[in-house]
Amino acid sequence: MLELVTARLQGKLIDAEVNRVGEVTVELSPEQLIEVATLLRDDAALAFDQLIDIAGVDYAEYGSEQLPLKLAAVYHLLSLQHNWRIRLRVFAPEPLPLIESVCDVWPAASWFEREAFDLFGIIFNGHPDLRRILTDYGFIGHPFRKDFPLVGHVEMFYDVDLGRVVYRPVDLENRVTVPRVIRQDNRYESAGE
Repeated sequence: MLELVTARLQGKLIDAEVNRVGEVTVELSPEQLIEVATLLRDDAALAFDQLIDIAGVDYAEYGSEQLPLKLAAVYHLLSLQHNWRIRLRVFAPEPLPLIESVCDVWPAASWFEREAFDLFGIIFNGHPDLRRILTDYGFIGHPFRKDFPLVGHVEMFYDVDLGRVVYRPVDLENRVTVPRVIRQDNRYESAGE
């Protein structure tokens, strides 16, 4: 399959490889994404008609190799006709991680793109409804990025009276892990007393 894909997409790919378990991954530039996605879907010899998933990936501090860009969208496709799977990887440019939306190619991309936007900050240009899907509307940042702080200065909770999520400064108390209650228990008294 790799030979067929590289022949059909000649000149449009940055890299193509098969990993040790036989999975095919092709890397392409953001400018080529819509053209390649449409070709992979419409070419009868390939027929990648189903989008399985889109995963945002933060490649900062990725192994020993230094990658030129940090954020990528990884598309997992399936050809039902041939029972083939392929992975497309598109690195988002910096400082504004902008990639074209594939919702017109595969309508199932809508929720996946919203998730990658919410958690990684990848902006999908042309998406019909690009807004947060998992975090609160007032949430600041993108929690799956490796540079997202693990400790914060605010906590959030749902206020029933206000009917919304409220943020307030973190109030941390030291926890005591020693039991505070000491009980008198006759099981531990000696028989001679």
